[in-house]
Amino acid sequence: MRSGELSGLAVVILDLIDFKEVNDTLGHQIGDQVLCEVSTRLAGATSPRDLVARLGGDEFAVLLPGIERADDALRTGRRLRSALAQPVRLDGVSLEVGASIGMCLAPDHGDVPRILLTRADAAMYEAKSSGAGLHLYEPGLERTVTPQRLALASELRHAITSDELEVYVQPVAALPTGKVVGVEALVRWRHPQQGLLPPDTFIGLAERTGLIGLLTTQVLTRAIDQCGLWRRSGRPLSVAVNLSARGILDDGLTETVAHLLAVHDVPADALTLEITESAIVGRPARTLTVLRRLRELGVRLSLDDFGTGYSSLSYLRELPVQAVKIDKSFVSRMLTQDGDAMIVQSIVDLAGNLGLEVVAEGVENSAAWDRLADMGCDLVQGYYLAPPMTRGAFERWLAAGGRPGRYAKAVL
Repeated sequence: MRSGELSGLAVVILDLIDFKEVNDTLGHQIGDQVLCEVSTRLAGATSPRDLVARLGGDEFAVLLPGIERADDALRTGRRLRSALAQPVRLDGVSLEVGASIGMCLAPDHGDVPRILLTRADAAMYEAKSSGAGLHLYEPGLERTVTPQRLALASELRHAITSDELEVYVQPVAALPTGKVVGVEALVRWRHPQQGLLPPDTFIGLAERTGLIGLLTTQVLTRAIDQCGLWRRSGRPLSVAVNLSARGILDDGLTETVAHLLAVHDVPADALTLEITESAIVGRPARTLTVLRRLRELGVRLSLDDFGTGYSSLSYLRELPVQAVKIDKSFVSRMLTQDGDAMIVQSIVDLAGNLGLEVVAEGVENSAAWDRLADMGCDLVQGYYLAPPMTRGAFERWLAAGGRPGRYAKAVL
């Protein structure tokens, strides 16, 4: 096809959100009915000259001739999203059907069909990973779509839905007594070929491929369930769960947390959600709205890796947090570097003046433990107390005394 033949055309790729769960839970017959309803809605939101096509699975394409400006393309994209916003009602079941939408324009972004489809697909992945739901192509996005990434994404989706993810816990203790007051839940992926993978090897993948919502829900479910079991057995422990930069933008996060707390009979203040400054930068207004809603539930909020960002003090003033966690890089060096010791002491003093609890992570030895106690730190976690471990290992360690410096591999 010669350059210039495709002009005044918007190419749209839509990927339905969590459609696989509809098929797996309700069956392919219901799934097919959902696809038919989606097709009908998309056709109703476009004009007779537009073309709506199903590419396969839960992916659709829409060709919109006569669109030359980005504003017009995005306006149409928002109309398509709105068409799918209302729940689909089938056999008495109400199903939420959303979509991630990527768009590109000819000739601005290309004039060859293959290139336009690739770039609309890249924009769709960006819409999914950013949480925005709608994105117009920009140069360089196609570099993020590779066969290897798609294969890993498929493996991760399978891991989430087939119990390959495990939740480890690391104890948190009060200073200076050493009494264990809670745990931090830490996700691991037990990969069939690669073994036990730490979160930094797959959280980014989950964010980029739109799976972070599913992953976060699974970790929250397991952590809150276990917290409820412990509390009902006479152990009034709390649990902390990390929220990723993308995960916190999930529209249904607040409702999910409220539901899980109610189902597992866990008081809201027994759950702490940890956020980093990277979860705030870029979308501070939206993030603040979500955090306020979570706080209204009674959930505790903690600012993780405190001191490593550029705007920590301003965030402390704006965010509805109840705790700060001192980054382990400062804790690990405070015994040998006066500057790091001053930073740790300053954070403890500042947080105390603001009425915030202070948690120090990365405590590796008794000297660091004692120094933090002298500084007035409230809570600690780290290998001196105990490393991350399975639920069973944690319970055995706790039954054996659960004291700092007494962790033994035998509990594994």
